[in-house]
Amino acid sequence: MNDTLTSPLHGTVIAAHGRHYVVEPDGDAPVLQCFPRGKKSEVAVGDRVAYVTQSADQGVITDVLQRRNLLYRSDQYKSKLFAANLDQLMIVLATEPHYSEDLLGRALVAADAHQLDVLIILNKVDMTPVLEHARARLAPYVALGYRVLETSAGAQADATRAMLSPYLKDRSTLLLGQSGMGKSTLVNLLVPTALAATREISAALHSGKHTTTFTRRYLLPEGGSLLDSPGFQEFGLHHLTEGKLETAFPEFRPLLGKCRFYNCHHLHEPGCSILEAVGDGTVSTARHALYAQLVHESSQVVR
Repeated sequence: MNDTLTSPLHGTVIAAHGRHYVVEPDGDAPVLQCFPRGKKSEVAVGDRVAYVTQSADQGVITDVLQRRNLLYRSDQYKSKLFAANLDQLMIVLATEPHYSEDLLGRALVAADAHQLDVLIILNKVDMTPVLEHARARLAPYVALGYRVLETSAGAQADATRAMLSPYLKDRSTLLLGQSGMGKSTLVNLLVPTALAATREISAALHSGKHTTTFTRRYLLPEGGSLLDSPGFQEFGLHHLTEGKLETAFPEFRPLLGKCRFYNCHHLHEPGCSILEAVGDGTVSTARHALYAQLVHESSQVVR
């Protein structure tokens, strides 16, 4: 079929695996597998797209409709899209295994840079021997104004669902976390049809039960959607400029514009209000070190 003669249809991308996308059409039509036109793939889960059908279960994405936002990670060589058109980021941590504070800090910076609300979930709080240590690690983030909710998705399923549902209702939420934090348990708890939806998506991808992990979007029973991304070990923010980075740290914002030099980088300059705040303990050394590392990474270029 010559798709140039076919009027485009509209739908929402509900799963992505490589250059394979599952699109849920507007209306009641079944999901179908779509491929982007051209070699470069810039489509994310949550995108609203225009597409043309090539058969009953396949199509070609012809355009990505206007986005509210796009969350992704990057280094100087490549980027990896997380999701588009989000309202908030839900970061899942656990009392154990030990979570990466670097990944947490980077996810918070990404959320602030894209003006997304944040929920930090401390899961597995029934593991009481390590609970107080986990709380102590998160206390500085609570002090910065981030909301931390304590859950035990495995041991207290009903209470966890009741706690989280009001925060998710009618919102598009991306679920992020390292492997082992309990993300899958949370998804199955919040989306009773998740297993069936995953099977449908796998069938649409023609990947069967042995599919590699992929990003997917689930509709929530009370309204809204939950987007689940595979566990990851790196979160590069090479695409964020220095100006974006300095405003993505909430503790920096009241101090910006108070440095001696208008073009202060907040790294080594005399009269820097942020460095003075690090010196008196108002800004933590670890958070400033993260900022300095991100500024360094954003300046790297491929030669």
